[in-house]
Amino acid sequence: MTSETVRLDRLVDDFVALVSIPSPSRREADVARWLTATLTGMGGRVSVDDAGARISGDTGNLLAQFPGTAADAPPLLLCAHMDTVVPCERVTPVRDGDVIRTDGTSVLGGDDKAGIAAILEAVRIVRERGIPHGPIDVLFTVCEEQGLFGAKHFDVGRLRAHRGLVLDCDGVDELVVQGPAANRMVFTVHGLEAHAGLCPEQGISAIRVASEAIAAMRLGRIDEETTANLGSIQGGLASNIVPNKVAVRGEARSRSDAKLRAQTEHMVACFESAAGRHHVTVAGRAHAARVEARVDRDYDRLDVPADSGIVRLIRGAVEGRGRALTVRATGVGCDANVFNGKHGLEVANLGCGMRQIHTVNEWVDVNDLEATAVTLVEALRLNAVR
Repeated sequence: MTSETVRLDRLVDDFVALVSIPSPSRREADVARWLTATLTGMGGRVSVDDAGARISGDTGNLLAQFPGTAADAPPLLLCAHMDTVVPCERVTPVRDGDVIRTDGTSVLGGDDKAGIAAILEAVRIVRERGIPHGPIDVLFTVCEEQGLFGAKHFDVGRLRAHRGLVLDCDGVDELVVQGPAANRMVFTVHGLEAHAGLCPEQGISAIRVASEAIAAMRLGRIDEETTANLGSIQGGLASNIVPNKVAVRGEARSRSDAKLRAQTEHMVACFESAAGRHHVTVAGRAHAARVEARVDRDYDRLDVPADSGIVRLIRGAVEGRGRALTVRATGVGCDANVFNGKHGLEVANLGCGMRQIHTVNEWVDVNDLEATAVTLVEALRLNAVR
C-alpha cells in the first residue's frame, strides 16, 4: 500500500475546510452539519444522538454506518472528536509548504480534525476503489476536550464493531494502548470570617489553610505512571476580610489504580491535616477549620493487551506501508478510555500527526495526514481478510 492510495488534494481540502469551522466544546453543530452532508454523500447512514441535550450542547454525537463489501468481514470502528479547545472562534489556516498552521491568533484544531479528515479519506478510498472491507462504524463525538462527555453519553450498544480506533494523539505510526485513569477533586475549605485590620486573630483564613495543604502536597510528576495537579483556586471576598471559604480544584492521574488511589488519599489528607491545625475561640465559642473533599472518577484506565486483535491489525497496516509501529503508553485520556472494555469493545488510540496541540503554535504536516489515511485504508483492507 503506497501513498498513491489516497487523494492528497482532497484530504488537504477537507482538513482545511474542517479547521475553518469553529467548533468549541458544546458548540459543534456547524461542523456536525458539514460532516452529516459529507458522510451522507459518501453513502453513510447518519444519525445524531441526544448527547448534546444531556450536556447543554447544540448537537450530539454523530454516527455514520457504512455497509461492508466483504462477506463475513468484521465491522471496524473509526472515531474522532469534533470539538476543539479555545481560542477557536476564528481560525485562519496558513499553508507553508507541507505544513499547515494558523496565523497565530487561534489554535488550528488539528486536535482532532486531523483524525476526522484521515477517516473521511480512508472511507472514501475503500468505497471508490472497490477495496473489500467489513462494515464501518464512523463515530464523531462532542465535548471530548472538557471531560470526554460525548463518549460518556454515547450508547455503545448502537455500534456493530467490537474493535476499533480512536484517532486522537500526536505522532505517526504510533498506537497508544495504555493510558491513565483520572480522579477530579474539589476541596472546599471553610474558615471563619473576621475584620482583617480590627481583629484578624478572631478569624480563620481559609486561604491560609489551603496554602498549607498545598505546600505539603506532592504535585506534578509523581512517578512514571502518575501525575497530580491543582488547577484553580477561588475564594475570599475582599482584602480586608479574613476569608471564610475557598475552593481548590485539581486532579490526579495514573496508569496504576493503586497509585491513583494513594495519590488521591494523600491530597485529601493534606487538606484534612492543614484544617486540623486551625481553630479559634470567639466570645466563648469554639470554631475550627474544616474541609469538604469531593472526589469523582473522571475516566478509567486504557489498557489494551499488546497481543490484542486491534494491535495486530494496526501493526500489519503500518508494516504494509514499509514502516514500523510504535506501541506506547500516554499520560492523557481520550475517548478510547471510555469505550475500551464496554460491551467487549477493544479500542486503541492511533496517532494522526497533530503537533503542539492546545496552543496557537499548533501545526500539521500534510505528509502525516496522508500517512495516517493510508494506514486506515490498509487496516480496513486487512480487517476484511483476517
